[in-house]
Amino acid sequence: MRLPVCPPGRAAGTDGGVRPLRVLHIYRTYFPDPPGGLQEAIRQIALSCSERGIESRIFTLSPTPEPEVVSLPEAQVVRTRSWAAPASCDLGGPQSLLRFRALERWADVLHFHFPWPFGDMLRMLGRRNKPAVMTYHSDIVRQRYLGMLYKPLMRRMLDSMDAVVATSPTYAHTSPVLGTMVKKRRLHAIPLGIGDYASATPTSNDAALLARFGLDDDCAGAPVFLALGVLRYYKGLHTLIEAAGDVPATIVIAGSGPEMERLRALAVKHRADRVVFAGQVSDAEKVALLRRCRALVLPSHLRSEAFGMVLVEAAMFGKPMVCCEIGSGTSFVNEHGVTGFVVPPEAPTEMAAALRQLLADSALATRMGKAARERYLRLFSGTALGKAYDDLYREVAQTHYAAHRVTGAGATEGSC
Repeated sequence: MRLPVCPPGRAAGTDGGVRPLRVLHIYRTYFPDPPGGLQEAIRQIALSCSERGIESRIFTLSPTPEPEVVSLPEAQVVRTRSWAAPASCDLGGPQSLLRFRALERWADVLHFHFPWPFGDMLRMLGRRNKPAVMTYHSDIVRQRYLGMLYKPLMRRMLDSMDAVVATSPTYAHTSPVLGTMVKKRRLHAIPLGIGDYASATPTSNDAALLARFGLDDDCAGAPVFLALGVLRYYKGLHTLIEAAGDVPATIVIAGSGPEMERLRALAVKHRADRVVFAGQVSDAEKVALLRRCRALVLPSHLRSEAFGMVLVEAAMFGKPMVCCEIGSGTSFVNEHGVTGFVVPPEAPTEMAAALRQLLADSALATRMGKAARERYLRLFSGTALGKAYDDLYREVAQTHYAAHRVTGAGATEGSC
């Protein structure tokens, strides 16, 4: 069993042992504030690493940071006030910097999550003698003009990282930022992952849950396709609604968000009577829908959909998938012709054809679902995620502390 990294000059624990490696995650928002895909990605990294003996804390901002410290199963969450959030970029005040610097002293490795420009400022104003990792979740797609103003700070931030992680090999190859601003020796690809809850014994009655959506719990009955997630501008759900008329199945769109009313109006316009808007669903309802569906559909048409965690959830449940080729991680998670189909974006005819093929050939759907589950276990499980980040943290810590000859920086008395 490998011991955690002990940088040169660190003291051993009072019991003669070595304390766990400490990792500080830095991102603009986190639970218990309203959830999102990136927060869930951070949660899964922290959870999977905790199983390998790594201690995590999460530094974030909140419009209502009371209490300031929240203890969750994956980590202790430390919050200071968000003063404003222009263009979804939360900004903190002097207290944020003070709190961040205190947490820096606690940590062995800093883990930044991109994009968050204020997090970059914290790095520039903080202690530069700590090893730092960045998970690069997405290019800045929509705020292009602000992105141009931000570019000099972004370049400095990327240069300060010991390692930069793309969430898929596809994104590493197609991102113009990663291709031009990050040296290849510092660029890594670690897919996002999620712990396996599909294998857990059901604790709820699927029939009762599905009845709310007008569905039965018989997977051999009327076929169902599922789209799952926050209803945002880049999700491409207009394409799925346009395709619905050519698909003899119920299509459940589960989730809420700013696009809801526009999508409802579009469904009326296209007479998409078989489209069910389920709204926000509970965890138990989501599991019931994943068990019930023939396949999961993610029709996102813009690179703002950098990975598609819902695809991983579908693969975990052994479901085939249909997504669009947008040059991001979606077509890495869903391997075309093996775990499902990848079709052109905003192409309702091709989308409908892929769904009809999964309807017509149940053996194909079963085979693709089995391949999806096997791919999940190999690449996207909590076990795979934890091992990949554990290895990376230890590698950058050993290399950084050896190169900088750190002598106790950030250590606490009597700790490794």
